[in-house]
Amino acid sequence: MQPLVIEFDESEPAKYLQLASAIRSAIMQGKLAPGVKLSSARVMANTYQLNRHTVMNALQLLVAEGWLESQQRSGYRITKSLPIQSSVSTSSTPILKAKPYQFAKTLAVPAAGMDLTAYRYNFAGGLPDLASFPQKEFKRSVSHVCNHLDINQLHYGQVSGNEQLKAHICDYLYKARNLNVSDVLICNGSQEALFLIAKAFIKKDDFVAVETLGYPPARQAFAACGAQLVDIKQDDEGLCVDDLKAQLECYPIKMLYLTPLHQYPTTVTLSPTRRLQIYQLCYAHNVMIIEDDYDHEFHYRCQPLQPMAADDPAGIVIYLSTFSKIMFSAARIGYICAAPEVLAQLTAWKQLMNHKNDVIMQLAVAHWMKEGGFERHLKRMTKLYKQRYEAMDAYLIELQALGHPIEYKKPDGGMAMWVNFNKDTQHLKAQLAKQGIYLQTQAEFYFTNSVRSLKPINYSYARLGFAGQSSENMQQGLQLVMQELYASVRK
Repeated sequence: MQPLVIEFDESEPAKYLQLASAIRSAIMQGKLAPGVKLSSARVMANTYQLNRHTVMNALQLLVAEGWLESQQRSGYRITKSLPIQSSVSTSSTPILKAKPYQFAKTLAVPAAGMDLTAYRYNFAGGLPDLASFPQKEFKRSVSHVCNHLDINQLHYGQVSGNEQLKAHICDYLYKARNLNVSDVLICNGSQEALFLIAKAFIKKDDFVAVETLGYPPARQAFAACGAQLVDIKQDDEGLCVDDLKAQLECYPIKMLYLTPLHQYPTTVTLSPTRRLQIYQLCYAHNVMIIEDDYDHEFHYRCQPLQPMAADDPAGIVIYLSTFSKIMFSAARIGYICAAPEVLAQLTAWKQLMNHKNDVIMQLAVAHWMKEGGFERHLKRMTKLYKQRYEAMDAYLIELQALGHPIEYKKPDGGMAMWVNFNKDTQHLKAQLAKQGIYLQTQAEFYFTNSVRSLKPINYSYARLGFAGQSSENMQQGLQLVMQELYASVRK
């Protein structure tokens, strides 16, 4: 196949959509005939200077639409039965267009999940070290569950989660976070928790306040349920209380989404004073607070602050967390703590969505916690991540000493650092992907459709995760990042 001439526009939608559109147009115009075999994804990636996964996303989208067919070990071909007739057909028969589906809301086609094997150096901010997970120990808990299973637990029921696991989580929260709760709702990870909250409490055009720089999947969940997002300013100490007060007087805000410990992505921990001020403002304006405490365990300089939910006399905080950072994301164990009437509503919505979580996994985690494996693993990982945290700090200081204009504030904990390279980082992610390096840059953490957008003129920050790879890999990867940014680094 002769390569198509494609000019990618940085201001237009994602490149995989632009590539898919170009191939689709070429098929419709007869430039690519039915049955023609396309070049391999690797060749197309080299031709168009794209990541191979970007090309794969485009090809898979065209397969789903019916323009291409995938053949095992043979690649992709133009399908012989096209979705519509060629627009250059000389036939006088008019081309009929199918009526579009009437979606309540059209969502962007999700990109393929991160393929960790595609990156030699991975600076993902919340990536645990799976190589250090005690697989054999956890396997014994799984085997124990399967050997002593009450088959009645495999029926429908226990929508809010297995009672054994819930009891262990409640005990753990009291001991580790000073959070005294009598019940939790078990979810398929924190993302389901966020979507449940949005479905239960957000109506079309409700206003939800968010940190200007924040966790993209949370804001996408709120927006998908009809929310209008209001950006709140941040500074070096976290959410700006004065700006929150001003926006509460300007908009009828219903909810505030916060990551007060190790703010995502800036890693700042909100001070007790600001937490209290924010709580008082939300109480006065009848605003619910969603507290996302996604990596509470990993705090190194001191004891982490207790959650806002631990001191919630008015019952306005919905607290959520996850085991994805402690164990692995595929375990799909997240949970919500809230007032009883709130949990009741969320449980009702969960029953509509999926009835219950994986019972075997819940029972295995409960047994693992009972036997002490959970806490032993947590202590080991906290020690390991602290070593990598210190190693990244030391290497960044070394790079500063070499004259690189790097600025950052060492966080008290977490799994990443927020680094100002004082150099444009908008295209850094794509450039580094070609070298097998994954990281997230500042531009990714803004929400384009906020009703009050506070996006900056310049983007110079990146989030550098240190937990998921060895200190040696981290240093080698950062050397390549420096070479890309500043053209040279002293070895």
